[in-house]
Amino acid sequence: MIRALTLILTLVLGLQPTFADGPEGRLLSSLPGAGGPISRIKDIARIQSSRDNQLVGYGLVIGLQGSGDSLRNAPFTEQSMRAMLENLGIASEGERMRAKNVAAVIVTANMPPFVQSGARIDVSVSSLGDATSLAGGTLVMTPLKAADGEIYAVAQGSVFVAGFDAQGQAERVTQGIPTSGSVPNGAIVERQVKATLGDQAVLTLQLLNADYSTAVRVTDAINEYSRARFGRPVASEQDARTVVIRRPPNISTARFYAELENLVVETDAPARVVVDERTGTIVIGQDVRISRVAISHGTLTVRITETPTIVQPEPFSRGVTAVEPNTNIEVDQPNAKVAILDGPDLQTLVSGLNRLGVKPSGIIAILQGIKSAGALQADLVLQ
Repeated sequence: MIRALTLILTLVLGLQPTFADGPEGRLLSSLPGAGGPISRIKDIARIQSSRDNQLVGYGLVIGLQGSGDSLRNAPFTEQSMRAMLENLGIASEGERMRAKNVAAVIVTANMPPFVQSGARIDVSVSSLGDATSLAGGTLVMTPLKAADGEIYAVAQGSVFVAGFDAQGQAERVTQGIPTSGSVPNGAIVERQVKATLGDQAVLTLQLLNADYSTAVRVTDAINEYSRARFGRPVASEQDARTVVIRRPPNISTARFYAELENLVVETDAPARVVVDERTGTIVIGQDVRISRVAISHGTLTVRITETPTIVQPEPFSRGVTAVEPNTNIEVDQPNAKVAILDGPDLQTLVSGLNRLGVKPSGIIAILQGIKSAGALQADLVLQ
């Protein structure tokens, strides 16, 4: 009964029904909006006034077990040590420092929006000199500045390093990155960034991924809710990334956005293929399509082998021993085949690429060739 009603509704709307497994299967992709993922507004957009602020600072990590900077190759580390000791009232002029337990580092952090003075944030620590490991070190008090040059936080604490480095006389083992780490809750906010969310009458919503269809759907979802809740629409789309929302009276901005951020919408995205040639990673979007093309792919291998031959002179001939060159060239092209590739949907496209039996590097070359031929109906992004 349900199947019959669904089929009647589909025919009335003028849509072509598609069944997954023949006439007795279930209906797929027949009703509007049945193919896109459903997401909450809070997961796909951000309020323009509520953004992170990047902080950076230069500091020293002490207490390393002989894995710090060599002061000859990192003179700025020695200068920083002298300046720190002078600030602590210890004179160090005229003495050559030979410490190997100190490393110069760059400290970075993201200060979240609406944080108040006294709040703690995480910081990341990265070696600036030739230190081999920051494990076991302690970050000395480091001011963190923003782009305006003002100090907004101060970082200090024990450095947590996930990687390690072990070295002997004949072998060295390194896991992870021992020259970078983090200090959880290592920075105290000294100055807050002024935010005006509490008295804003107009909110600007920024989509994380720009798309006109998604912006319109967000606007429609908000207006549908606001008509039932406040009696009038409050949102309007400006472009592919921006949606402007006007706050009704008699409700706070925080409470108003809290009611809107859990609304669900169907998101959309342009057809795109992302290729990273360094790692051989290929990401193909759901809406990528390929026109019917014939592909020939095979690896050409040329092997050149040199086997020189030693030629000895005849007895009593007063000749000299000579080397006669002998070169052998082999040309091989295995797995060369011609295949027809047609990708009306993602599953068919991936199955067709897998049938070719090529490695990721070969698939990257095939996708570039298909794009040059004009048969790839998507953007090809090379990283």
